[in-house]
Amino acid sequence: MDKPPKRILHVFRSPIGGLFRHVLDLAREQAVRGCEVGLFFDSLTENARTGQLLEEVAPHLALGITRTPMKREPGLGDIRALRMLARLQRKVEAHVLHGHGSKGGAYARGLSRSARAGAVTAYTPHGGSFHFKPGDLRHHLYMAAERFLGRRTDVFLFESRYVARCFEEFVGQSDRPAFIVHNGLHPHEFEPVEPAAERFDLLFIGEMLLAKGVDTLLEALAMIRERRGDAPTLLAVGSGPDRERIEEMARALGIADTVVFEGPQPIRAALSRARVMAMPSRAESLPYVVLEAAAAGRPIVATNVGGVPEILAPVAGDLIAPGDAPALARALLARLGEQDVDANERAERVRDYLRDNFSVARMTDAVLAGYEAGATRRRMTR
Repeated sequence: MDKPPKRILHVFRSPIGGLFRHVLDLAREQAVRGCEVGLFFDSLTENARTGQLLEEVAPHLALGITRTPMKREPGLGDIRALRMLARLQRKVEAHVLHGHGSKGGAYARGLSRSARAGAVTAYTPHGGSFHFKPGDLRHHLYMAAERFLGRRTDVFLFESRYVARCFEEFVGQSDRPAFIVHNGLHPHEFEPVEPAAERFDLLFIGEMLLAKGVDTLLEALAMIRERRGDAPTLLAVGSGPDRERIEEMARALGIADTVVFEGPQPIRAALSRARVMAMPSRAESLPYVVLEAAAAGRPIVATNVGGVPEILAPVAGDLIAPGDAPALARALLARLGEQDVDANERAERVRDYLRDNFSVARMTDAVLAGYEAGATRRRMTR
């Protein structure tokens, strides 16, 4: 690597969700530490918060913001996007190309050796390609791509032990440096959330995808209504391709009168409006919504998927299996009926654990150390 300030280009696809937050937090903290940072990502995807977040981070980005069309699935459009990335790299001469997620990782590592211009290639999988069922054709294809691109990777920065295990199982062991770098939280995120005057019983916040288990949550609420005559109220916050289907499911199950759907909004504002957060996902990597809710001291009912047990380690025994509506119904009723003293004790144990292990500063330290390890390996293998 050249002398500081290092130039870092973060490459990813979607400017929404947890991956986007991870990149923004990392880019801002790297800039504070004297790095020159830029973003390269999709121009086709955004939500109501995207523009505001980009406006806030733009003053920190010496290498600017570059957007170009990127489809989720591989296609001919990827060739044009790769050419644009190559032109950008020739212009900014980044010392590090840091790819996030399957698409960003493919772009950052897919450039030719000459186009990379000696840049260290860092890769952070965020779970996407590892969520396909083993044996599925797409799983075979993506794992084959991961094996090929692994030879073009200088350092792996896994965001959870779960994804690191998946990589080793399905892709194989690598001789490249590898670090576990958990997502980080800011100190202000541990401040208590003031309850709103009128609150729902439950909150779901995330992309409206069936993979997020919203259908299981609705089934659990219908079971509770059938058993008790009424169902807990639910605030469902988010957008996504399955939203209409999920809303229709609420009507078909006869619980539409207890469920309110709203668009994306800041999580702390949403947390103030509900007693318990529900995270019924079928697949996750290291979800920010769980991190943020736990840091704010909110009770959580979550499934035992991905890196969730790494976040909720002190209470991991309470996690339930994904797709199990009866178990979810029982867990929701138990948490809603819990005494405040017990809920507070549980919340404090988790918050103490998160303070010690999940900070933006610690996350950035590990990422920068990873870049140095990748650069050192490159120098030693020339």
